[in-house]
Amino acid sequence: MKVKPAIRTESVQEYYFSQKLAQIDKMRREGANIINLGIGSPDQPPSAKTVEALIAEAQKPDSHGYQSYTGIPALRKAFAEWYKKYFSVDLNPDNEILPLMGSKEGIMHISMAFINPGDEVLVPDPGYPTYTSVTNLVGGIVRKYDLTEKTGWLPDLDALEKSDLSKVKLMWINYPHMPSGTRGSIALFERLVNFAGNHSILLCNDNPYSFILNKEYISLLAVEGAKETALELNSLSKSQNMAGWRIGMVAGHQEYIKSVLKVKSNMDSGMFLPMQSAATEALNNPESWYNTVNEVYVRRRKIVEEIMDILKCKYNKTQVGLFVWGAIPDEIKSCEEYVENILQKTHVFITPGFIFGSNGERYIRISLCATESKLQEAKLRLRNIMNEVNGIQ
Repeated sequence: MKVKPAIRTESVQEYYFSQKLAQIDKMRREGANIINLGIGSPDQPPSAKTVEALIAEAQKPDSHGYQSYTGIPALRKAFAEWYKKYFSVDLNPDNEILPLMGSKEGIMHISMAFINPGDEVLVPDPGYPTYTSVTNLVGGIVRKYDLTEKTGWLPDLDALEKSDLSKVKLMWINYPHMPSGTRGSIALFERLVNFAGNHSILLCNDNPYSFILNKEYISLLAVEGAKETALELNSLSKSQNMAGWRIGMVAGHQEYIKSVLKVKSNMDSGMFLPMQSAATEALNNPESWYNTVNEVYVRRRKIVEEIMDILKCKYNKTQVGLFVWGAIPDEIKSCEEYVENILQKTHVFITPGFIFGSNGERYIRISLCATESKLQEAKLRLRNIMNEVNGIQ
């Protein structure tokens, strides 16, 4: 190869799930019947009205041109009404909401808009790996802050206060938390907003899991004064079963939104109009629709907890979100080898916790995004192999 890649590519590796899915695809081509319980990709469909709205708009001859970088007014208005109804947050749809092609895009845009080379970014450990990789890509310095079972997977702000925060520009939080499933609270958000305001830190809450097995809808922006120092990302991927559609949003003070828009407007040419119309419809789903979706997750979660019991993992039954997070038995020496062993022996893939940070090394995560029949089959395979070898080590 004659042309070398940019130095920034040396700061990141291929996403773990990209590599693992390639391995699983190869195993399937070779005849293995793999049950993938690793990915949080909702397998239930969006509401029927959402799909109908997409089709109806796509059939119009004038719906296929470039769209505004800020999204159609109807979509911004729908996001504002959604936040008012479920989170009790008032947002101005004209300047405090920016639709995105998924909240993952927002992580990049926010980082590019606010992080200079050398700026420090507080990243949760364990937490979504993209916070770290994007910080590295834009030249920021990752500063991990610990979340542990001992602290209830909540940040130790007292410990952070005692450290040098002079170079910290941004802090990522994610409640309900992935991977632990810990809920947030207004009390926690108040402390975080106060902390960020005192140290001139931009606080960013990534909030896609509020509607999954959870009735406590909480937004960081509900805290008084939050808009002065905070942004919040949200997504229709999990809440509306629209992961592949890539539709999300960022909300906050209009000046912060302007800065994000400067980046976004140089990276895309607007979202396909029929998708925006469908998203507008999806945001108007009645609460009964969320209840129906969650009834399925309740049944699946029961089976996943039974799988955790078979694996002798410890887990918290109050978790929310799309996964069950469990601590592996003490006798297991390596979680990565443990998970790979399970994959090879049972053709069931589950996620090792180390990919979320060092504090996740003794944990596994199992997704609820598989049918009950697949989960039952995975349970049977694991039970059989556990009985056969008395544990996979």
